[in-house]
Formats: sequence, C-alpha cells, structure tokens
Amino acid sequence: MATTSMLTDSQISDAYIYLLGRLLVLRQQQLDFKEGFQWNRLVHRKPGQVAWPNPNLDVAYSEGWVVVDETSCVLVSVPAIAGRYYTVQFLNGWGETVANLNERVFPQHPSGSFALCLKGSRVEVPAGALRVDVPVKAMRVLSRVELGANWDEAVALQQQFEIRATGQPTPPAVPQTTMFEIDALPGVEAFDSAELALDSEADINPRMETLQADARAIARAVGQPAERKRIDEVIRTQAFADIKKAMPNIGHGTVRNAWALPSTSGVYGEDWLVRTLINYGGIWANTPEEVIYYKAFVDTAGRPLSGDRAYSMHFTKEDLPARHATHFWSVIAVDAVYRRVLPNPLKRYLLNKESKLEYGPDGSLTLYFADAQPKEAPHGNWLPTPKEQGYSLTFRFYRPKGDVAARKFFPPPLEAR
Repeated sequence: MATTSMLTDSQISDAYIYLLGRLLVLRQQQLDFKEGFQWNRLVHRKPGQVAWPNPNLDVAYSEGWVVVDETSCVLVSVPAIAGRYYTVQFLNGWGETVANLNERVFPQHPSGSFALCLKGSRVEVPAGALRVDVPVKAMRVLSRVELGANWDEAVALQQQFEIRATGQPTPPAVPQTTMFEIDALPGVEAFDSAELALDSEADINPRMETLQADARAIARAVGQPAERKRIDEVIRTQAFADIKKAMPNIGHGTVRNAWALPSTSGVYGEDWLVRTLINYGGIWANTPEEVIYYKAFVDTAGRPLSGDRAYSMHFTKEDLPARHATHFWSVIAVDAVYRRVLPNPLKRYLLNKESKLEYGPDGSLTLYFADAQPKEAPHGNWLPTPKEQGYSLTFRFYRPKGDVAARKFFPPPLEAR
C-alpha cells in the first residue's frame, strides 16, 4: 500500500511546488488548444491586446506549439530586421528555454530559414536552412518584434514570421491534467494527474530525481482517504505559505530598493523553485541574455503597492534606464491577484521610451504611479494606478547591457508621496 508517512511536510511541500511548475505549463497548453491553437502554426496576436495575464505591450508577438520527431523538423522563416529587437523563443514543457533565433545567437545567420530538429535525428534539412538542434519534441514558441514608434512596420514584420513542418510529425495528445485558476491553486488534486504530468515530459534539468520520486509517491498515496486528507492539509498550510514566502524575492533572488532581481530566468538548472515561481507569476520568461526582469511588490516602507497611494521613482542623468538596454526598457503594472493590466480611462498600461517622457532640467527622469496625475508629473511620465487596487510592477530591460547585464543595477526605490 502506497504511503507518504515517511515524507516530511517539507518534502511534500517541495514536491508540490516542483510539480506545480509543470502543471502551470500544462494549464496554459490546454487553454491554448481550447482557444483553437494548432500544432506547427503561429497565431499572430494583435499588438496592444491586454486580455491575458502579464501582457507584453512592448512587442508584436505571435504564439504557437510546435512538434518535431525523428523524421521531421520545423522550418522557421525569420525576416531581415535591423535596428529593432526580435527573437523567436522556444520553450519545453517545464518552461525552460531551449532555443532563441535572432542576430545575437546567430550573427552569421540572423534571418532567413532555420530548421529546428530533434537532437540526434537524421533528417535532411532543406538547402539554405540553418539546422538548430533541440532536446525535446514538443515546444511552445513565441516570436517577438519590438513595436517601437512605428507599429505598422512592426506588424508587417510580425506577419512574415512563419512556421511549417518538413514532414508529417505525429502530434502528441495534450495531457488533460488538473485545471485551476491562478488565484485558486489546486490542493491535493494536483497529484491526481501527477503521473500524467511527469510521464508526458521529461525534466531535462539535473538532479530532479528525488523530487520526481517524492511526487510519484504522493500521487500513488492520494487514493487513500487518510493520506489524501493529510497531503491536502500540508499543501494548504505549508506549501501555500512557502510559495507566499518565496514570492517577494522570487525564490533566491536579490532585493534592493524594494526591487527583486531573480537569480535566473528562462533557463533554471537545479533551481526548480524559481522556475515554478516564474511560471506562476509570468510564464514564458526568456533568458537573461535577452531580457532581465525586476519585480516590485512593496514600496520602500514595505507596504504592498496600492492605488490608494501615489509613488515616484527618480533616475539621475547618469543612470537613466535607456543606458542599460541595448534595445528598450519598460515598466508595467498588473494587479496583484490575476496579473492583468490596471483599467484606466487613458488605456495606458506601461511606461517606456515611446511614452513622450519629459526629463528634468538636469537631464534626470522621474516616473509617477498614482490614481490621479500628480501636479508636478508630466503627463507622459505618469502611469495610472486606480484606487483600491493592489498591484505589482515589472521593469524589463531588453538585451541588457552595462550594470544591468552585470546584475549590479537595481531600479530606484518607489517613494510614497
């Protein structure tokens, strides 16, 4: 008879949080295919859409799911793009980035045709296509093109990204695992589909064997009423508390000026905790070479960010955000529960270099976050944050450089006004 009596509460909590990272990806995959996604086809999103968590309003982006096998590759067409950020990112079923196609990674072949092929497969690649080996058969794909000042140009480029299979790969069945809402994480029912979740996608990261074994042991035990009750209690008391405790510094990140810098993103190695937290708070994160993210949940006094207060952050002339990004920077506010943008009459959801910012006489920059425009705030420097609304901020630096790339920089503190 399966039992978890030898597992401590901490082991159960760790196994749950580890498994949750996979379930979050599977949740999104099920939602995507319910929406109408098809294997090896891109869905070109309309720029500026905000109807999903953590929208990326800096880019025109397209999404899809692709599959390769021992007899078939996926051909990816990338248009020639100069002076504008772009990438085609591929992630596995755990949210690990397995490839980026762009001029940084492939300076000798920045555009044209790429053939994504299963590592070790002997597939004939079409002439002119650059072969890129990947370690998994099924992947999530996102192409991103910087919107910049001319959205029409960005959209025209977005439409030129194409994907098609070279043969007829057999699409896998989408695992029908436990579904849940982001604001209502599953309890013990997470383990009802643990075996399916783990069997349907190997974890390519090292030293995950103990966590996998614990998760499988729990999955075998949840059919026993007494064990099921105990496991559910541990999840709802310790695991949920462990997630809440880990979120402010994103696991093992560094917090300075009340901004949290994750220890990594996009590729996680042994850091399964950070992987789950990022899948939970902002799924499909890319690698630090492409973008570095900072998160703010509280102000300098340690109070949760709220539209009931006004805040400002001040950059000196010597440390403007543009100095730290090869391409662009932005800061976006999303609500603290559902991670959706904050509705406001201006339909303004982020600040970036296209926001008609005004600089001080000394060249400095001050950004404002408030329900009403502060008297001293230039209109373009103000991000509306409605009253009675808790939220968090995400600061992005695309193709980071200087002290951001070196992980020495942190955005200025949010000062309550």
